[in-house]
Amino acid sequence: LDLIFFFFFFCILQFEFSSTAILHQTRRDQVSDTCRASSVSSRKRRVLTPNDLKHLVVDEDHEMIYCYVPKVACTNWKRIMMVLTGRGKYSDPMEIPANEAHISSNLKTLNQYSIPEINHRLKNYMKFLFVREPFERLVSAYRNKFTRKYNTSFHKRYGTKIIRRQRKNATQEALRNGDSVKFEEFVAYLIDPHTRREEPFNEHWQTVFSLCHPCHIHYDLIGKYETLEEDSNYILRLAGVGDYLKFPTNAKSTRTTDEMTAEFFQNISSEHQTQLFELYKLDFSMFNYSVPSYLKLD
Repeated sequence: LDLIFFFFFFCILQFEFSSTAILHQTRRDQVSDTCRASSVSSRKRRVLTPNDLKHLVVDEDHEMIYCYVPKVACTNWKRIMMVLTGRGKYSDPMEIPANEAHISSNLKTLNQYSIPEINHRLKNYMKFLFVREPFERLVSAYRNKFTRKYNTSFHKRYGTKIIRRQRKNATQEALRNGDSVKFEEFVAYLIDPHTRREEPFNEHWQTVFSLCHPCHIHYDLIGKYETLEEDSNYILRLAGVGDYLKFPTNAKSTRTTDEMTAEFFQNISSEHQTQLFELYKLDFSMFNYSVPSYLKLD
Protein backbone atom coordinates (compact mmCIF):
# COMPACT_ATOMS: atom_id res chain seq x y z
CA LEU A 1 0.00 0.00 0.00
CA ASP A 2 2.87 2.35 0.89
CA LEU A 3 4.38 1.76 -2.54
CA ILE A 4 1.10 2.58 -4.30
CA PHE A 5 0.73 5.74 -2.22
CA PHE A 6 4.32 6.77 -2.99
CA PHE A 7 3.78 6.16 -6.71
CA PHE A 8 0.51 8.13 -6.65
CA PHE A 9 2.19 11.01 -4.80
CA PHE A 10 5.13 10.93 -7.25
CA CYS A 11 2.72 11.11 -10.21
CA ILE A 12 0.95 14.15 -8.72
CA LEU A 13 4.29 15.88 -8.19
CA GLN A 14 5.37 15.12 -11.76
CA PHE A 15 2.08 16.47 -13.09
CA GLU A 16 2.41 19.66 -11.02
CA PHE A 17 5.98 20.07 -12.20
CA SER A 18 5.16 19.60 -15.88
CA SER A 19 2.12 21.92 -15.80
CA THR A 20 4.31 24.59 -14.16
CA ALA A 21 6.96 24.03 -16.83
CA ILE A 22 4.29 24.57 -19.53
CA LEU A 23 3.14 27.75 -17.77
CA HIS A 24 6.70 29.15 -17.82
CA GLN A 25 7.07 28.19 -21.47
CA THR A 26 3.89 30.17 -22.24
CA ARG A 27 5.30 33.18 -20.38
CA ARG A 28 8.60 32.90 -22.30
CA ASP A 29 6.71 32.70 -25.61
CA GLN A 30 4.74 35.82 -24.70
CA VAL A 31 8.00 37.72 -24.11
CA SER A 32 9.56 36.66 -27.43
CA ASP A 33 6.35 37.39 -29.33
CA THR A 34 6.24 40.91 -27.84
CA CYS A 35 9.93 41.47 -28.61
CA ARG A 36 9.32 40.44 -32.21
CA ALA A 37 6.11 42.43 -32.59
CA SER A 38 7.60 45.62 -31.21
CA SER A 39 10.73 44.87 -33.26
CA VAL A 40 12.69 45.92 -30.21
CA SER A 41 15.30 43.27 -30.79
CA SER A 42 15.84 44.12 -34.45
CA ARG A 43 15.67 47.87 -34.03
CA LYS A 44 17.99 47.85 -31.05
CA ARG A 45 20.67 45.34 -31.95
CA ARG A 46 22.88 46.99 -29.40
CA VAL A 47 25.32 45.19 -27.19
CA LEU A 48 24.44 45.24 -23.52
CA THR A 49 26.81 47.38 -21.48
CA PRO A 50 28.02 46.51 -17.95
CA ASN A 51 25.61 49.18 -16.69
CA ASP A 52 22.72 47.17 -18.19
CA LEU A 53 23.70 44.16 -16.06
CA LYS A 54 23.77 45.68 -12.60
CA HIS A 55 20.37 44.20 -11.67
CA LEU A 56 21.45 40.64 -12.44
CA VAL A 57 22.50 38.89 -9.24
CA VAL A 58 24.77 35.86 -9.72
CA ASP A 59 24.83 32.70 -7.63
CA GLU A 60 27.95 30.75 -8.66
CA ASP A 61 27.31 27.70 -6.49
CA HIS A 62 23.88 26.92 -7.98
CA GLU A 63 24.56 28.51 -11.41
CA MET A 64 21.64 30.93 -11.22
CA ILE A 65 21.11 34.53 -12.28
CA TYR A 66 18.26 36.57 -10.79
CA CYS A 67 17.26 39.94 -12.23
CA TYR A 68 15.76 41.92 -9.38
CA VAL A 69 12.90 44.33 -9.96
CA PRO A 70 12.15 46.72 -7.07
CA LYS A 71 8.61 46.40 -5.66
CA VAL A 72 8.33 42.79 -6.81
CA ALA A 73 9.39 40.89 -3.66
CA CYS A 74 12.99 41.77 -4.38
CA THR A 75 13.95 42.14 -0.70
CA ASN A 76 12.97 38.55 0.03
CA TRP A 77 14.59 37.26 -3.14
CA LYS A 78 17.81 39.10 -2.29
CA ARG A 79 17.67 37.48 1.17
CA ILE A 80 17.28 34.07 -0.51
CA MET A 81 20.25 34.82 -2.78
CA MET A 82 22.31 35.78 0.28
CA VAL A 83 21.48 32.41 1.87
CA LEU A 84 22.40 30.61 -1.37
CA THR A 85 25.66 32.47 -1.95
CA GLY A 86 26.67 32.91 1.70
CA ARG A 87 28.38 29.49 1.98
CA GLY A 88 26.58 28.76 5.24
CA LYS A 89 26.86 32.26 6.68
CA TYR A 90 23.04 32.58 6.66
CA SER A 91 20.43 29.85 6.92
CA ASP A 92 17.14 31.67 7.54
CA PRO A 93 16.40 34.41 4.96
CA MET A 94 14.06 36.22 7.36
CA GLU A 95 16.86 36.72 9.87
CA ILE A 96 18.62 38.98 7.38
CA PRO A 97 17.55 42.61 8.00
CA ALA A 98 15.89 44.22 4.96
CA ASN A 99 18.46 47.01 4.76
CA GLU A 100 21.28 44.43 4.72
CA ALA A 101 19.70 42.69 1.74
CA HIS A 102 20.05 45.93 -0.22
CA ILE A 103 23.73 46.52 0.49
CA SER A 104 25.26 46.01 -2.93
CA SER A 105 28.48 44.41 -1.67
CA ASN A 106 26.47 41.53 -0.13
CA LEU A 107 25.62 40.13 -3.57
CA LYS A 108 27.64 39.77 -6.75
CA THR A 109 26.13 41.19 -9.94
CA LEU A 110 26.89 40.26 -13.53
CA ASN A 111 28.50 43.61 -14.37
CA GLN A 112 31.43 42.67 -12.10
CA TYR A 113 32.63 39.97 -14.50
CA SER A 114 34.73 40.10 -17.67
CA ILE A 115 32.97 39.90 -21.06
CA PRO A 116 33.83 36.19 -21.64
CA GLU A 117 32.67 35.37 -18.07
CA ILE A 118 29.43 37.32 -18.62
CA ASN A 119 28.73 35.47 -21.89
CA HIS A 120 29.47 32.10 -20.30
CA ARG A 121 27.05 32.75 -17.44
CA LEU A 122 24.31 34.15 -19.66
CA LYS A 123 24.57 31.06 -21.84
CA ASN A 124 24.81 28.39 -19.15
CA TYR A 125 23.17 29.60 -15.93
CA MET A 126 19.46 29.39 -15.07
CA LYS A 127 18.10 32.92 -15.44
CA PHE A 128 14.91 34.21 -13.85
CA LEU A 129 13.03 37.35 -12.88
CA PHE A 130 9.77 38.31 -11.16
CA VAL A 131 7.22 40.72 -12.60
CA ARG A 132 4.10 42.46 -11.33
CA GLU A 133 1.11 44.28 -12.81
CA PRO A 134 2.86 47.53 -13.91
CA PHE A 135 0.49 50.10 -12.37
CA GLU A 136 0.16 48.17 -9.13
CA ARG A 137 3.96 48.18 -8.93
CA LEU A 138 4.00 51.92 -9.70
CA VAL A 139 1.48 52.77 -6.96
CA SER A 140 3.43 50.55 -4.57
CA ALA A 141 6.61 52.51 -5.40
CA TYR A 142 4.81 55.84 -4.94
CA ARG A 143 3.34 54.80 -1.57
CA ASN A 144 6.65 53.49 -0.32
CA LYS A 145 8.87 56.35 -1.50
CA PHE A 146 6.63 59.40 -1.16
CA THR A 147 4.11 58.71 1.61
CA ARG A 148 6.44 57.25 4.25
CA LYS A 149 8.05 59.82 6.53
CA TYR A 150 11.32 57.87 6.83
CA ASN A 151 12.15 58.06 3.11
CA THR A 152 13.75 61.49 3.43
CA SER A 153 16.46 60.75 0.84
CA PHE A 154 13.75 60.18 -1.81
CA HIS A 155 11.86 63.28 -0.71
CA LYS A 156 15.01 65.38 -1.08
CA ARG A 157 16.24 63.71 -4.30
CA TYR A 158 12.93 63.44 -6.20
CA GLY A 159 10.16 65.03 -4.12
CA THR A 160 11.64 68.53 -4.19
CA LYS A 161 12.18 68.28 -7.96
CA ILE A 162 8.64 66.99 -8.62
CA ILE A 163 7.01 69.69 -6.49
CA ARG A 164 9.14 72.43 -8.04
CA ARG A 165 8.21 71.29 -11.54
CA GLN A 166 4.58 70.25 -11.09
CA ARG A 167 3.06 72.40 -8.32
CA LYS A 168 2.00 75.97 -8.90
CA ASN A 169 2.41 78.26 -5.88
CA ALA A 170 4.24 75.61 -3.84
CA THR A 171 5.12 76.71 -0.31
CA GLN A 172 8.76 77.15 0.66
CA GLU A 173 8.38 74.28 3.11
CA ALA A 174 7.10 71.90 0.40
CA LEU A 175 9.94 72.92 -1.91
CA ARG A 176 12.46 72.38 0.87
CA ASN A 177 11.21 69.03 2.24
CA GLY A 178 9.67 67.40 -0.84
CA ASP A 179 7.62 65.11 1.42
CA SER A 180 4.13 65.96 0.18
CA VAL A 181 4.16 64.75 -3.45
CA LYS A 182 0.65 63.92 -4.69
CA PHE A 183 0.18 60.89 -6.95
CA GLU A 184 -1.07 63.19 -9.75
CA GLU A 185 2.19 65.16 -9.51
CA PHE A 186 4.22 61.98 -9.60
CA VAL A 187 2.40 60.86 -12.77
CA ALA A 188 2.88 64.29 -14.38
CA TYR A 189 6.59 64.04 -13.59
CA LEU A 190 6.85 60.56 -15.17
CA ILE A 191 5.13 61.52 -18.42
CA ASP A 192 7.03 64.81 -18.78
CA PRO A 193 9.53 64.22 -21.66
CA HIS A 194 11.97 66.49 -19.85
CA THR A 195 12.24 63.91 -17.04
CA ARG A 196 13.57 61.13 -19.27
CA ARG A 197 15.87 63.50 -21.14
CA GLU A 198 17.38 64.58 -17.84
CA GLU A 199 18.21 61.10 -16.46
CA PRO A 200 16.96 57.50 -16.56
CA PHE A 201 14.01 56.64 -14.33
CA ASN A 202 14.82 55.53 -10.81
CA GLU A 203 14.83 51.71 -10.55
CA HIS A 204 11.66 51.73 -8.42
CA TRP A 205 9.57 53.04 -11.32
CA GLN A 206 11.75 52.03 -14.24
CA THR A 207 10.12 49.46 -16.57
CA VAL A 208 11.03 45.79 -16.20
CA PHE A 209 11.90 45.93 -19.89
CA SER A 210 14.64 48.50 -19.17
CA LEU A 211 15.91 46.89 -15.97
CA CYS A 212 16.19 43.26 -17.09
CA HIS A 213 16.43 43.51 -20.93
CA PRO A 214 14.21 40.50 -21.69
CA CYS A 215 14.59 41.04 -25.45
CA HIS A 216 18.37 40.59 -25.16
CA ILE A 217 18.57 38.11 -22.30
CA HIS A 218 16.68 34.84 -22.64
CA TYR A 219 15.12 34.17 -19.22
CA ASP A 220 14.37 30.54 -18.40
CA LEU A 221 11.73 31.40 -15.81
CA ILE A 222 9.40 34.34 -15.38
CA GLY A 223 7.79 34.44 -11.98
CA LYS A 224 4.80 36.61 -11.19
CA TYR A 225 4.00 38.54 -8.04
CA GLU A 226 0.44 37.20 -8.25
CA THR A 227 1.74 33.61 -7.91
CA LEU A 228 4.84 34.52 -5.92
CA GLU A 229 5.04 31.57 -3.55
CA GLU A 230 4.37 28.82 -6.10
CA ASP A 231 6.76 30.32 -8.66
CA SER A 232 9.49 30.97 -6.08
CA ASN A 233 9.35 27.48 -4.61
CA TYR A 234 9.33 25.96 -8.11
CA ILE A 235 12.56 27.87 -8.90
CA LEU A 236 14.13 26.74 -5.60
CA ARG A 237 13.20 23.13 -6.40
CA LEU A 238 14.78 23.43 -9.86
CA ALA A 239 17.91 24.84 -8.23
CA GLY A 240 18.05 21.72 -6.05
CA VAL A 241 17.59 23.60 -2.76
CA GLY A 242 13.81 23.21 -2.33
CA ASP A 243 14.25 20.61 0.42
CA TYR A 244 15.82 23.01 2.88
CA LEU A 245 14.89 26.45 1.57
CA LYS A 246 11.37 27.81 1.16
CA PHE A 247 10.35 31.25 0.01
CA PRO A 248 9.38 33.40 3.03
CA THR A 249 5.65 33.99 3.39
CA ASN A 250 4.90 37.32 4.95
CA ALA A 251 1.51 38.53 3.83
CA LYS A 252 1.80 42.25 4.46
CA SER A 253 -1.51 43.89 5.25
CA THR A 254 -0.19 47.17 3.78
CA ARG A 255 0.45 45.58 0.38
CA THR A 256 -0.76 47.55 -2.66
CA THR A 257 -3.75 45.82 -4.26
CA ASP A 258 -5.63 46.23 -7.52
CA GLU A 259 -8.51 48.02 -5.75
CA MET A 260 -6.09 50.44 -4.12
CA THR A 261 -4.40 51.11 -7.46
CA ALA A 262 -7.79 51.88 -9.05
CA GLU A 263 -8.42 54.49 -6.33
CA PHE A 264 -5.12 56.23 -7.00
CA PHE A 265 -5.98 56.50 -10.69
CA GLN A 266 -9.39 58.12 -10.08
CA ASN A 267 -7.90 61.61 -10.05
CA ILE A 268 -5.64 61.12 -13.09
CA SER A 269 -7.00 62.66 -16.29
CA SER A 270 -7.62 60.32 -19.21
CA GLU A 271 -4.93 62.19 -21.17
CA HIS A 272 -2.34 61.52 -18.47
CA GLN A 273 -3.53 57.92 -18.06
CA THR A 274 -3.00 57.37 -21.79
CA GLN A 275 0.49 58.86 -21.73
CA LEU A 276 1.44 56.82 -18.67
CA PHE A 277 0.10 53.63 -20.24
CA GLU A 278 2.29 54.30 -23.30
CA LEU A 279 5.36 54.36 -21.02
CA TYR A 280 4.56 50.98 -19.49
CA LYS A 281 2.84 49.41 -22.50
CA LEU A 282 5.69 46.98 -23.27
CA ASP A 283 5.63 45.64 -19.71
CA PHE A 284 1.85 45.14 -19.94
CA SER A 285 2.03 43.18 -23.19
CA MET A 286 5.31 41.38 -22.58
CA PHE A 287 4.15 39.86 -19.30
CA ASN A 288 0.55 39.37 -20.38
CA TYR A 289 -1.21 41.91 -18.15
CA SER A 290 -4.48 43.22 -19.55
CA VAL A 291 -5.32 46.91 -19.70
CA PRO A 292 -6.80 47.75 -16.26
CA SER A 293 -10.59 48.16 -16.33
CA TYR A 294 -10.38 51.41 -14.31
CA LEU A 295 -8.37 53.20 -17.01
CA LYS A 296 -10.06 55.85 -19.16
CA LEU A 297 -7.74 55.87 -22.15
CA ASP A 298 -8.01 58.52 -24.88
